[in-house]
Amino acid sequence: MAFGRIREDINAVIDRDPAARSGAEVILCYPGIWSIMLHRPAHWLYLRNAKLLARVLSQTARWLTGIEIHPGASIGRRCFIDHGMAVVIGETAEIGDDVTIYQGVTLGGTGKETGKRHPTIGDRVVISTGAKVLGPFKVGDDSKIGAGSVVLAEIPSGCTVVGIPGRIVRRVGQRTGDMNQIDLPDPVAAELECMRARIDELERRLQAAGQAAPGGGAADEDA
Repeated sequence: MAFGRIREDINAVIDRDPAARSGAEVILCYPGIWSIMLHRPAHWLYLRNAKLLARVLSQTARWLTGIEIHPGASIGRRCFIDHGMAVVIGETAEIGDDVTIYQGVTLGGTGKETGKRHPTIGDRVVISTGAKVLGPFKVGDDSKIGAGSVVLAEIPSGCTVVGIPGRIVRRVGQRTGDMNQIDLPDPVAAELECMRARIDELERRLQAAGQAAPGGGAADEDA
């Protein structure tokens, strides 16, 4: 069973990362694989109330890989943590199947409250570089979170989220397996473009009103 899960994880990396050339390269050179492999026994210990030993194992994994996964976090099948440095996954986080997480991502809480305080990530979600997902809400299946975004509220399935705070800019209801982190809408640029178009329209109206005023053109010429 354990070897089958490891084989699944290796195949997931090869499927999603064009730089991965072989299973041997993945197992030797990809810290994300090792963080997941070490998380499983740590999580097993955590569920059996051996919490100190579980934390020691998780901190050892952090020291080896640069990826910090609390042993209480629940991670589904074929999770791919790419590069992984500075990834932090909190105690009550739940991650579905076929999720892709890039470096610098935080799945964190927002305070000192107890109970469920970290996000639940649905299946086939892509969380891009440096994104922060903070709070006890769900990110729906097949969603994509843009690089550097800060998500503070629930995201329905099939959405693309960008910005600080994160805003939904696309609802396509399609799978996000394309792994594209660049071709994302820019809500700030779109808003600025709307403002520019509005200013142009107001300037045209003012110009037209000035020309239509009685004697306006002649008065300007005499002056």
